[in-house]
Amino acid sequence: MSGLTSTVVRLKWSLLRNGLRQSTGRRAAYVASAVATLLFAALQLAGLIALRGHAHAASLVVLLVAVLGLGWAVMPLFFPSGDETLDPTRLVMLPLRPRPLVRALLAASLVGIGPLFTLLMLLGSAIAVGHGAFAYGVAVVAVVIGLLVCVALARAVATANLRLLTSRRGRDLAVLSGLVIAIGAQVVNFGAQRLGTAGLGQLDPAAEVLAWVPPASTIGAVDAASEGAYGVAVARLVVSAGALALLVALWARTLTRLMTAPDGSTLQAAEPAARDRRTSAGLGRLLPGGRTGTVMERSLRYVWRDPKTKAAWVTSLAIGLIVPVFNASQGAGSIYFACFAAGMLGIQMYNQFGQDTSAFWMVAMTISSRRDAYAELRARALALLVITLPYTTLVTVLTTALLGAWGKLPEVLGLSFALLGAMLATGAWTSARFPYSIPQEGHKNVAPGQAGLAWIAIFGGMVASALLCAPVIAVTIWLNVSEGGEAWSWVLLPTGAAYGTAITWLGLRLAAPRTATRLPEILTAVSKG
Repeated sequence: MSGLTSTVVRLKWSLLRNGLRQSTGRRAAYVASAVATLLFAALQLAGLIALRGHAHAASLVVLLVAVLGLGWAVMPLFFPSGDETLDPTRLVMLPLRPRPLVRALLAASLVGIGPLFTLLMLLGSAIAVGHGAFAYGVAVVAVVIGLLVCVALARAVATANLRLLTSRRGRDLAVLSGLVIAIGAQVVNFGAQRLGTAGLGQLDPAAEVLAWVPPASTIGAVDAASEGAYGVAVARLVVSAGALALLVALWARTLTRLMTAPDGSTLQAAEPAARDRRTSAGLGRLLPGGRTGTVMERSLRYVWRDPKTKAAWVTSLAIGLIVPVFNASQGAGSIYFACFAAGMLGIQMYNQFGQDTSAFWMVAMTISSRRDAYAELRARALALLVITLPYTTLVTVLTTALLGAWGKLPEVLGLSFALLGAMLATGAWTSARFPYSIPQEGHKNVAPGQAGLAWIAIFGGMVASALLCAPVIAVTIWLNVSEGGEAWSWVLLPTGAAYGTAITWLGLRLAAPRTATRLPEILTAVSKG
């Protein structure tokens, strides 16, 4: 190992070690995550080894490694601050040449839980398909190349997009992570269900193609060597090695440009005419006058402009649609899954003051009585309803159409409206009773030391919301089990809407006095981030 490489690797170890020394909580969180990750990796390794000899083991492991490589490629885009120790711009003032620096950073990138997890997955995949001495020899080379391809791919993508990702506007890209994770989780879920019924043979056509795409081509080479196709095995190894060389070359070129060229990736200031057009006149005309309209507009602008608020909304909107619609499209869902949309969006009412962070003091200055607190909470609830009411209706109608259960539409809509009202009520109360800060930097949604408050607020509020909806749920069950009750199910729509409105009004009324009297405590709690 060269002097520069060993120095950078030791630097990586030192930064990790010193970072864990900062606090006991951080050290405990890191150790817990490392243990959980390694335990999962060990179980996956055992499962892959157990696949040895299965007729379709090769197809499964090739797809697994392809997904693993995709994860390494996209994660730097969604979590740009996940490995700050390898930010090359920190070394820009040092007299370092690009190619030795690339080798050093590549070696340092192999230090961490992620590379160890990937190594275990590659090792298990190679064992699952490897048979014979030649295949084992190919497997040793394949595992090394596969790991280097994954790490080099992540570093090349991260370096190429570093200036965009570290700019204020570029950090909004992380908003997509919630959507991608939500969609990906559901795709994996339904894919697993389909494989469970149709068998692993459906993976063979895709695996034949991906066996030539790095890093999956490394495992494809081991499989080919096991089957005696030595020429194919060597060709796939060559493809993998070529991809590694190309990634390293692109990484070096991008690194040179990043460390020598001026920063021109950030967005320029808006033209004066464009800034003049960005007025609230269009939105303001659609909202009520006075304090209500002002607070509603502020809340809606948070949704559009604040990265953390936007990320939470995008995730809730995506999951609220995907769960009922995907299940309905597979013919295995229930019409009542449509209530999931109301539940996901109702969560946005929790910790209303936390999204203001330290700027909440300006809001606190306008609250001098219970009436002011009620007006503030009511306006925030109305802003949320501007989005949640049409969205909940749309998801319910779409789910009903996919299942063809139009007779259930009124009662499901009624249940959704009642649930939404209950979550608005409990959200207003928990916002005043259990406020917590949302850090503006990084990917944490709760400030250190306030995780307990967040758990109590969200999960306690969800349980309370379910209990508050008990009367409407009981009426729904009674109408469905009683003879002739289905003819009266349409009553649940106005009943649920009226009940949701009443429970929201009651929750806001009860939360207003607590908000007015706890303004100093709320301001202290939400300003910790």
